Amino acid sequence: MRDALEARLEAELAAPAPDAVVRLAAALADPAVDAAVLYYGSTLRTGDLSGVLDFYRLTRRPHRRSLRGAVEAFLWPEVSYHEIAVAAGAPPLKAKVATLPLATFRRAAEGRTLDTTIWARFVQPCQRVWAADEASAAAVRAAVASAVATASRFAAALGPERGPAAAFWSALFRRTYAAEFRVESADRADTVLAHDGDRYDALLPLAWTAAGVRHTEEGGMLIPDRRGLPGWTLPSLAGKPLNVARILKAAFTFDGAARYAAYKIARHTGIEIELTPWRERHPFLAAPGAWLELRRRRRLARR
Repeated sequence: MRDALEARLEAELAAPAPDAVVRLAAALADPAVDAAVLYYGSTLRTGDLSGVLDFYRLTRRPHRRSLRGAVEAFLWPEVSYHEIAVAAGAPPLKAKVATLPLATFRRAAEGRTLDTTIWARFVQPCQRVWAADEASAAAVRAAVASAVATASRFAAALGPERGPAAAFWSALFRRTYAAEFRVESADRADTVLAHDGDRYDALLPLAWTAAGVRHTEEGGMLIPDRRGLPGWTLPSLAGKPLNVARILKAAFTFDGAARYAAYKIARHTGIEIELTPWRERHPFLAAPGAWLELRRRRRLARR
């Protein structure tokens, strides 16, 4: 019964994205290396393209073969920030891009790692805004279906003994947000579900069937058979250490980190920090000086 799940997800993956998003994805993609580019996150839900757009760039093979590539094999993804003008006279769009091999993405989506980030994110809506060919598009569809199936198994394990679909998804999102080292609180789960509750209601029975989770329904309440469901202890314990390790790695490998930080500072404080060539090349070393400059300018603004 996985076909029904994949068919529903294909409708989402292939849904038309704004032309500017499609152009941006094409600019980010490398046809010689990449299998597909996925667009996801808050701007997909809201349609507001003025913020940072989130993409996953899935490659056919490891992106780098150097020492940095060896690090990426264990602490994926590689993260970069871009500002690209996709239309003449229009302001550039801002994109944060996570890059990793499609094979790694699928392994994580299938729940074969302790990492929760892939299946917790890609049970949420996403669009396949660029694909190298039909085979790559099909492989991405299968991987996203695996992410949804994996998430549904954890939702059955973490949710109530019986309840509406929203209760299971809420339990899942709250636990995964709490397990990761994130700025958002676990209450963010309610925002995610509120955007398209009907979608999640319809998705859960399909996902359980595809994942082999037996279930019944009584009076609108879903009752999953909990036998054989995955445990939560190890993913929960691994969540924050993995995220902290990725943050530390990103301090040295985040391409465009200085521009991203400058954008975030301006967005949240209204203060423009000068982006010098040295700061661009050495964002980690430049951070203390930028922080002191921000403090000084905030004091002056309060006078």
